[in-house]
Amino acid sequence: MTHHEHDRPLEGRQAAVAVGPLYEEIEALYPLYRLREAGAEVAIIGSEAGATLPGKRGDEIEVERAAGDLSAGELDVLVIAGGYGPDKLRMDEGLLALVRDLDGQGKPIAFICHGGWVAISAGIVTGRRMTGNPAIEDDARNAGAEWEDAEVVVEGNLVSSRRPDDLPAFMRETIGVAAHAPAPT
Repeated sequence: MTHHEHDRPLEGRQAAVAVGPLYEEIEALYPLYRLREAGAEVAIIGSEAGATLPGKRGDEIEVERAAGDLSAGELDVLVIAGGYGPDKLRMDEGLLALVRDLDGQGKPIAFICHGGWVAISAGIVTGRRMTGNPAIEDDARNAGAEWEDAEVVVEGNLVSSRRPDDLPAFMRETIGVAAHAPAPT
């Protein structure tokens, strides 16, 4: 491995960060910048392309692409930010289909805090370990997931974390899983 490959393990990969209204800003921006730093091209996705979404703390972000307009073949890794946004995102059939298709292809899907709601609603957590904000524990268990109260849980192609303090471990594992996934063709 060259020095360049070590510094930019996601060079040439396509990534997306999914956000909904009242997203948790740091849970969107920290992954966005870490993925870019790792060499990935990153898009902000949501329910409607061009929409400007408010964050929980008043910052705004523009949705570059609608999740429903993307195919799993266009992405190598997806991060779902937390906050209140996932409560809306989990009702977006386009995003749920994208999550199911990515999972079906074994591509990395990472979710933090309430972001796990999207994975739960997509029906991909049954029989799998995960973590998230304690408020979604009942939903996860009811969906058949094995809940763990841990900084980060890696279950195959799924990476999950609980809260902003977990972001360093969350992104270290997300980038690691994505870097070891089959290269895009």
